[in-house]
Formats: sequence, C-alpha cells, structure tokens
Amino acid sequence: MTPRPSLGLRARLLFAFALLCVVTAAAVAGWSYTQARTAILQRTQDAAVEAMRSRLQGLYPLRNPAPGPAELEDIARVVADQYSSAVAVYREAHSPVRRAPGHWRPGGGAPYLQPGMIPEELRRKVAGGGMAWQRVVWQGEPILVIGTPLLIVEGDRPVRVSGIEVYVARDLSPEQHSIDELAVSAWLIGGAALMFAVVLASLATQGVLRPVRELGRAARLLGEGEMRTRVAVRGSDELAEVAHTFNNTAAELERHVAQLREMEADARRFVADVSHELRTPLAALAAVADVLDEEAARLPEPAGRAARLVSQETLNLTGLVNDLIEISRFDSGVAALALNDVDVAELVRATLRTRGWSERVHTELASAVTARLDPRRVDVILANLVGNALRHGEPPVSVRLDADPRWIAVEVRDHGPGLEEAVLPHVFDRFYKASAARARSEGSGLGLAIARENARLHQGDLTVTNAPDGGAVFTLRLPRRAPDSEGGPE
Repeated sequence: MTPRPSLGLRARLLFAFALLCVVTAAAVAGWSYTQARTAILQRTQDAAVEAMRSRLQGLYPLRNPAPGPAELEDIARVVADQYSSAVAVYREAHSPVRRAPGHWRPGGGAPYLQPGMIPEELRRKVAGGGMAWQRVVWQGEPILVIGTPLLIVEGDRPVRVSGIEVYVARDLSPEQHSIDELAVSAWLIGGAALMFAVVLASLATQGVLRPVRELGRAARLLGEGEMRTRVAVRGSDELAEVAHTFNNTAAELERHVAQLREMEADARRFVADVSHELRTPLAALAAVADVLDEEAARLPEPAGRAARLVSQETLNLTGLVNDLIEISRFDSGVAALALNDVDVAELVRATLRTRGWSERVHTELASAVTARLDPRRVDVILANLVGNALRHGEPPVSVRLDADPRWIAVEVRDHGPGLEEAVLPHVFDRFYKASAARARSEGSGLGLAIARENARLHQGDLTVTNAPDGGAVFTLRLPRRAPDSEGGPE
C-alpha cells in the first residue's frame, strides 16, 4: 500500500503558526468588535432614551388628557429631533380602539416611523406602563425604536396610565457605519497579523530546520560511507545537543569501521599469503599424489585405499587453495577481464565436452550468438553451475542459451527437489553449504561465490530460483559487450 504524501516539517510549522495567528487574531478581533459594537450601540441607545425623557418632561402638564390628532402630532413633534421621527397614539382606558396617531418627522436622515416598525412585544411592554426600546431592521436599515407611556400623577393618588403612548424611531445608520469600519479594521489588522506571523514563522522555521537539514545531510553522507562527516555545533540548545551527540556517534562509528576494515584487510592478506605459500608444497604433494595414484592399484589393502585417499584429498586441497587465491583477487580488486569475441554456444559446448558432461546434459543453444566476454571466467561459471546440478540435483540437467541485442542469458536447470526457501538467499554466500552433513570433499563452499563474482566482473549477474515443477534454476545474465575492467595482472 503506497503511503499518502505528507507535508514537510517546514510546511507543518508554517501552517501551525498561521493557524495560531488566525485563531488568536479572530478571537481578539471578535471580542474587540463585540465589545466596541455593544459600547457604541449602548451609548447611542442611552443617549436616545435620555433625550426622549428630557423632551417628555416639557409636555407636562398636558393640556388635554384625551388629545385628538392635532394634539398627538404636537406631542410627536416635541419628542422628535433631527435624527429621529416620532408617533403618538391615544387609547382610552378599557377601549381597544386607538385614535388616529399623530406623526412627526422633521426631515433629514430621520426614518419615518410607521406602525409596522413597532414590534408587538414592545407595544405590550409600553401598554403595561413601562418604558421600553428595541433595535430592529426596517428595509435594510438599523433603527432603534423607543416607546413610553405618559403617566398621570395626582398628589397622593396612585400613578396611572394616561392612554397616550409615544414611540420614537432613531436612525442607527451612522453607528452601523462606524461598526462596519471597525470590522474592516479588525479584518485588516488580522490579515496584517497573519502576514507578520507567516514571516516570523518562516524565520523561525529556517532557524530550526537549518540544523535539522544539516543533520539529515550528514546522516546521509555517513550512510554512504563518508565516515569523516561532522556537523557544526551552534549554541547550547537541544539541537546543539543532538549535533554534539551525532558527532560523538560518528567519531565512534568511524573508529569501529576503521578497526573492522583493518581487520578485514589483515584477514584478506592472511588468506592471500597463506594461499600463495601453500602452492609450492601443494605442487610437490600433487606430484607425489600422482605417483601414489598410479601405484594404488598394485598396493595391498588398506595401503591402496590410503594412497587413493591421499591423492583425492591433495586434489581437493589444491582446488581449495586455488579458490582462495581467486577470492582474494576479487577482494583486493585486482581481478581483471581478458575479453574476446566468442561464440557463446560453442563456449558452452566446450565446457561440457572438456569435463565429459556432453552426454549427461541436454542443451538448447541459440545459434550465432556472439559476445565480447572473458571465456575463461565464463567457463568457470558454467562449470560450477553444471557441476552443482549434476552432483546435487537430479537428471535431466539442461543448459539453455537465449539472447537479445544487449544481453545473453544462460539457464542451467536440474529436476531435483530444488532448494529450500531458507537456503535461497544464502546460496552465493562464501563457505555456505545447504546441508551441514554434506561431506567436506564435495566442495569448498566457494564455487558459487566465485561464479557470481565473475558474473559481476562482467557487469552481469547470477540468480537462482526454484522451477514451478521442481528443480533449481540458475540464470546467468551477461552483457553482449562487457566493459573493459581495470585491474592488475592475475
């Protein structure tokens, strides 16, 4: 399952800073806007109510407790000012019928107060004898509607309602304009704060991510083998502590790797030196072994059997020493290719014919397949693959050659039980044997490792798998023109 792409650390930090700024700016601006809006409207409302009370005091005493339309209009005119309009209505006690209201609108920007503008809830409060006000929106304009009854106060008698109700409509457009400007200012300040936060976040993330990027680059170089890689330690914060720890770890790793490389080099020199030193006595032993092998048939038992055993073990030891010398050449980097244009099919036949395997191995070889290869090294590869198939597999053993314009592929297959799944990854390991009980005379455990090294020296490869119908399948892929290798003499 392909993992979903995620934002980088820089993007996440920028997003977190921006989100924090937006939330903070929105909270502060929203709170400030709400408080300012409430303060503006409350101040306007209080001023309008107080102005209405002041004007109502000029009406007392009323000339007529049961005023007609003209008198109601006079009341409305007294209460209204240049920013508001008023309406006065009269309703006799115990009568639901109202007389025609008296309107007054001085002109200018004052809204024309109509009965439909007065909320029913406000009417009920005023009818109950209390002063009340309410903000409404009429035809898209904000209006403050204030209503109050005119009361009758007579000495010690209880205060009673006169039946006259006065309503004033105050235009709130100037205040709404101020509130709108305040909202725009809040948005502008929030936007400026957001930009400022993004700039600060960029600077902060740059300061934080620079040492992180340096650590990442240093870790990558260290992983690629640059053991001397270090990072600069700046300051004394947590990142500086991480850089200091990285440098200590890198130094310790460099020391261990140097020790391991030195030990590996010593081991390779030891193997190479011992292998070369053994060649001389082995040559003498081989000569003696040849004589013993010739005389073994005429010697009495068990001397004959001992002579044949010495001869065979001498041959095995000679093969092991030769394999060790070959492996040491690969390890030291001196192995080189001696390239020639060869007929690959003929090379396969020669390998089988030289070792007497022609009758035991079935071949399917494409004709006219030429390649520029090292025939000796390819012969070693094929001999190892076919020899293993004959020794450890079951017949029939087959060799098949295919080719395309760039590559050749040689497939060696047997029809035995195949290799266990746990064995497949280790087939080409040095000194690895699939069965621990296998006799030591069956091989040194270096043949397949040398075969793969030879394939890679050609810049090809050697792989193994199990066939679906049984048997191991080794596949050798080589370029048709192997590059010239640079190495010392063999």
